[in-house]
Amino acid sequence: MDSEELLAFLGAVGHAQRLRIIAELADGRLYVSELARRLGMSRPLLYMHLERLEKADLVAGHLELSADGKALKYFELRPFEFRLDVATIRAAVRESGDEAGSNDGKGTRK
Repeated sequence: MDSEELLAFLGAVGHAQRLRIIAELADGRLYVSELARRLGMSRPLLYMHLERLEKADLVAGHLELSADGKALKYFELRPFEFRLDVATIRAAVRESGDEAGSNDGKGTRK
């Protein structure tokens, strides 16, 4: 995981509504309207949060046709495990190559 991926992950889980979405999807996949009802959230707002979770590869969405021909967008939680410690951060920085070019903005290295 590089620093960009680490920041995407932290940004995705760093919001109470997105944590609620993850918790709701932990029991299995749901279509958007059902998920919105359970969370008491508008569908546009839910889609915004789901997009952020998808970019961090925490959820996956796909369309399915219902028996009556309606298209339903289902989302499911992707398996993940995450450990945040100094080693994780250092590895992410090294993976990105950020370490070599880091400075304090005044031309001096930190």
